[in-house]
Amino acid sequence: MTLNLVKLCVGVTTIEELAAWQTEHRQRKSRGGVACAYHRTFQTPKREADLLDGGSMYWVIKGIILVRQRLVGFEQGTKDDGSACCTIMLAPELVPVRPTPRRAFQGWRYLDAADAPPDLKSGKTDQIAAMPAEMRKKLVDLGLI
Repeated sequence: MTLNLVKLCVGVTTIEELAAWQTEHRQRKSRGGVACAYHRTFQTPKREADLLDGGSMYWVIKGIILVRQRLVGFEQGTKDDGSACCTIMLAPELVPVRPTPRRAFQGWRYLDAADAPPDLKSGKTDQIAAMPAEMRKKLVDLGLI
C-alpha cells in the first residue's frame, strides 16, 4: 500500500526557491550511487516499505501543499551538530501538485495516497497548471481552487 509523507518547507516561498536551495545545499549520491536531494529529520518513519512503494514527500509551502518529490530511500546519518538523524533520500525532480491548504504542524506526517493532491498536468489541458504559481497561491488563499 503506497504511503506518502507531508512536511513543512520553512523559509521557502516558491517551488523555484525550493529547487534552487536543494540544488545548492541538499544534493548528494545515495549509498546506491544515485544522485538525490535529501532531507534530515530526527524521527525515522516506521513504515518505510509502504513509503518506498511509490510514495512521495509532499512539501507545504506557505500553508499550501504545492509540490512533491518521490521518495527513493532512507539512511541513518548525523546532523551538523553530531546528533543522530534519519536522512530521507528524494528524487531531484519536483512535481507540482494541485494546491491544497494544510495547517502548520511539527515534523512530518504520513499522508495516505487517497488524500494526496493530484499532480498538475503540464500543457494546455489543465488551466490551473498553466497559471503562474503566485496566481495559483492567491486563488487557493481565497478558497477558489
